[in-house]
Amino acid sequence: MRLLPLFLLLLAAAAGGSASDDPFLSGAANHSYNIDCGGAADFTSTFGRRWLADQFFSPGGAAGMVAEPHRFPQPQERTLRFFPPSSAGKSSCYSLPLPPGRYYLRIFSVYDNYDSKARTPSFDVSAAATLVLSFRSPWPEPAARYGAYSDLIFPSATEPASDVCFYSLSTDAPVVASIEVAPVHPLAYDGATTGADLVLVNYGRVTCGNSLFGPGFTKDPDAFARVWQADVDFRNNDLKYDAITAGGRKIFGSNQPPNYFPTKLYESAVTTGGDASNEIEYLMPVDARLSYMVWLHFAEIDAGIGAAGQRVFDVMLAGENVTRIDIFKQVGGFTAFKWTYVVENLTSSTLSVKLVPVVGRPILCGLENYAMVPLEMRTVPSQVAAMKALKESLKIPARMGWNGDPCAPRAWDAWEGVTCHRGDKELVITQLDLASQGLKGFITDEISHLKDLVSLNLSYNSLTGSLPPGLGQPSLVSL
Repeated sequence: MRLLPLFLLLLAAAAGGSASDDPFLSGAANHSYNIDCGGAADFTSTFGRRWLADQFFSPGGAAGMVAEPHRFPQPQERTLRFFPPSSAGKSSCYSLPLPPGRYYLRIFSVYDNYDSKARTPSFDVSAAATLVLSFRSPWPEPAARYGAYSDLIFPSATEPASDVCFYSLSTDAPVVASIEVAPVHPLAYDGATTGADLVLVNYGRVTCGNSLFGPGFTKDPDAFARVWQADVDFRNNDLKYDAITAGGRKIFGSNQPPNYFPTKLYESAVTTGGDASNEIEYLMPVDARLSYMVWLHFAEIDAGIGAAGQRVFDVMLAGENVTRIDIFKQVGGFTAFKWTYVVENLTSSTLSVKLVPVVGRPILCGLENYAMVPLEMRTVPSQVAAMKALKESLKIPARMGWNGDPCAPRAWDAWEGVTCHRGDKELVITQLDLASQGLKGFITDEISHLKDLVSLNLSYNSLTGSLPPGLGQPSLVSL
């Protein structure tokens, strides 16, 4: 499976504004982090966010700078970290200290010819040991030149830290400019049924009839820290659209848990232009192999609509009529109304979201589309901890790329010298072949937690100490 990240193209940020609703302000005490990848010193942004100098990354990476820093209004977008596979191995990770829960993750990737090779790299990105993003060369020119934001919602690992990992294709060096992570409400985006088993990858989040807004980019708050992109690039331009606003009237029912959709989202909308029989249609890029969670946002912000039945329209997703909506009947006027639906079995790389009039003209305030990526099977946590202890005690060199989960994602091979198999519910480690790797450490007692280990080869190294008692587990056949 290969996922294409949604590119949110970089726009100049407006200075000033309150960020009191920004969850990224709370810092490590609340397990939120703003990491300036490649940055050398902490700083506070114009929006009040505290950015950390580059930390939590695995060995082998190097700091860099975009070729033309003047293009980038924010300091964290100018610096970057890249991971040459010759020094870092095939995988490199940021290991974030996160307790179990659900988290919002945003990554800014930029190339801007930082290495003077004039060739964007190809690499994969995983979170929760699950492949979530794929960058393939050549990147779209705006993304390569100005950068791109990708975001997702993921469940953290059960161990003290969760890894965001970058996997090199061939000789390409993965590159990242900033990483932001903050906890979200456990029930957000239908978390009661999806939180433990799915990663939700953003394939489109738009505000209708408005320009881009969101904390860190404009003064407008979003307690979830989402950025809302202008909708013009996703419209079916064969149709006509008109923008309408609430005219300063108060919107009720916004910014409520668990999703905290911002009030500004419901203060504007698009409706059909021209003939009253016209439709609204958005065309969203998708990977047809996945299912999608679509969220539509409405508010009846036309004071001329004062009763049920005055504005009624059908919602069609991927050509199927899935519901009929009367906003006023549902919640009344000037009140936020959210509706969600899961689209499956797609046959096209474009998802059509169409509003068809029944009575009056349809309106839409916002649209979100999330790929529902099944969480991949991970390595037994006790064995992950044992392997990390072995990494330290054996002084595994950075070139071997012992970073992230030892066995997952399955699209990539396990750590160098490691063989894994499927257990009952998780992956287990069955073989370690580390012969002739120049190791100079010792065998930690933690190796006893590798209870499925069948074969261990540490020959032709310069190890010290004695064999730990736990090395005599019943599973071991070859030593």
